Amino acid sequence: MKTVLNILKKAGGWRPNLYIRIENPPYLPLVIEGVPESGPLGLPALSVAHYGEQSGDAMRDPEMCFELGLAGGAHLIPYSWRNDYVAVEQVSRSIIRDHYVALLELQRQQEKFAETWDNNLRLQGYGEAFTSNCILG
Repeated sequence: MKTVLNILKKAGGWRPNLYIRIENPPYLPLVIEGVPESGPLGLPALSVAHYGEQSGDAMRDPEMCFELGLAGGAHLIPYSWRNDYVAVEQVSRSIIRDHYVALLELQRQQEKFAETWDNNLRLQGYGEAFTSNCILG
């Protein structure tokens, strides 16, 4: 997710109250939010989502949650994927009854999806569409 990491860097880095909304017509808005709770490994967490609307409700299309790893350079590690239009949520890594649980094949699928999505974000110009006016929190 190099595109998201570049936007995050331009926005001053991760923080719990981070809220970035990038309007980039004709594409759906991209929202990058700091998640106040840590991810499954105890690392800072980030939500990245495209938002549409249905019957007046905000719809994630999709949303992925990542942990922000810093060892070896900044990188994003996915742990969930959600799409409200098809009512699907997939969690690949979590803490369940005080135990770390990882579904490795689902994790690989989420990593592959994140690579494809990041390439699309780059090609669609979200990095260039980002300005300091996109930072709302």
